[in-house]
Amino acid sequence: MNTPANAARSHDHSSPDALQAAVTMADDYCRERGQKLTPIRRTVLELLLTSGRATKAYTLLDEMRAMHPNASPPTVYRALDFLLSAGLIHRIESINAFTVCHDLTHCQHGVLVVCQQCGRVTELQQQKQLRQSLLSQVEASGYRLAGDDIELKGICPACQAAEDPGAHTHDHDHASH
Repeated sequence: MNTPANAARSHDHSSPDALQAAVTMADDYCRERGQKLTPIRRTVLELLLTSGRATKAYTLLDEMRAMHPNASPPTVYRALDFLLSAGLIHRIESINAFTVCHDLTHCQHGVLVVCQQCGRVTELQQQKQLRQSLLSQVEASGYRLAGDDIELKGICPACQAAEDPGAHTHDHDHASH
């Protein structure tokens, strides 16, 4: 059965163990590439992992200042630039925010669905086929994509439920037998 869980990937890094495992994986990945996950870069990555959704740079700056009062915008932007170039995060152009790649150290330019209300980001499964199909159609129209990721705007299940708390949702149909 194709459930939402099977149709998209959205990893939860909210538990301390999951967060630590993700940061350790990113640190090892950077080291293998001859790069360093500095304390500031690590903190920005941890903030993004903990957030679980797309986060704006100035929100990250506010959170950084709670821990490091002297943090400045260039500090956060340099960390974000590094994490982008290392392939650990995505920039969500449509809302000018950042999110962790769902397959942290195996980041691919993908097809992302971005909740326009809460900023949750989900990468669609079978993105290679989806992406190739979309790229073929874009090229056939004479256009060229301006970025690497393909973003679709949407409303996530949690925000849909909050919009209509009386909605009855379930997985069976009402057809008579």
